[in-house]
Amino acid sequence: MNKLVQIALAGLVLSQLQGCATAVLGGAAATGSAVALDRRTAGVFVGDQEIELRAQSRLSETFPKNSANISTTSYNRQVLLTGQVLDESTRVRAGEIVKDVPDVRAVYNEISVSGATSLTSDANDTAITSKVKARMLRDERVPGTKIKIVTEVAVVYLMGLVSKDEAMIATEIARTTSGVTKVVVLFEYIN
Repeated sequence: MNKLVQIALAGLVLSQLQGCATAVLGGAAATGSAVALDRRTAGVFVGDQEIELRAQSRLSETFPKNSANISTTSYNRQVLLTGQVLDESTRVRAGEIVKDVPDVRAVYNEISVSGATSLTSDANDTAITSKVKARMLRDERVPGTKIKIVTEVAVVYLMGLVSKDEAMIATEIARTTSGVTKVVVLFEYIN
């Protein structure tokens, strides 16, 4: 019963976002099925979505559009920051801003000080993420639906609640996927 209440709350949160009713209903259905396939509780799942929205909003308010290209990914209240900024002080400031978002337990600041990536690089990252995810979904030893994969400039970041054996296999799958230059493991371990 508690999960149903939390899923209903997720729908309520989504309904507060601007957009048409179809998008809200589709989003609520997608959230419900995603929660069912996740090891996080429904409350933590929805909380992670809220953290991402708040963090992205605060970053957008602080940095002009041309000065920073920052993405936020929250998993189990731990936030991964990826992207590019023009200087080190902006990179550090972005991490501080996200640490102040309510319910954030940890921030992994992987933002690089460099120019923005090209559309070709972004498309390559999307393709790498898809390849890694597909390989994990085909391997029965890995809970592919329970692992969050983020790729930035061919570096793959892995997040999730996994056993040590699952982490080892998932890391090996990511490491041996064509196009991957590095794998950063941000897993939390469960028994």
